[in-house]
Amino acid sequence: MAKIYKTTGEVLDIEPKNGTDFQLDELQAIVGGFIQIIEISDTEIMVMNEEGKLENLPFNEKATAIYQKSILGVEDFIEGDVLVCKDKEVL
Repeated sequence: MAKIYKTTGEVLDIEPKNGTDFQLDELQAIVGGFIQIIEISDTEIMVMNEEGKLENLPFNEKATAIYQKSILGVEDFIEGDVLVCKDKEVL
């Protein structure tokens, strides 16, 4: 099941509205703008707001931890709410 990691620390389970894959409008609503997709494993992706830092969105501690753990050596951080899901759930 996909999860939304909110900047408040809250983690929400979510499924695509059509039951199989997230549509662009759903992804944009979750992250609050244009999307950026990062592969975090062979089967999982993180969908985030492409302009999160430019828009000064709040720091997302849990998403940053997932990102830094999945991409070793990275010291970057994530701002804004993100979606973590299976890659097959985003076409």
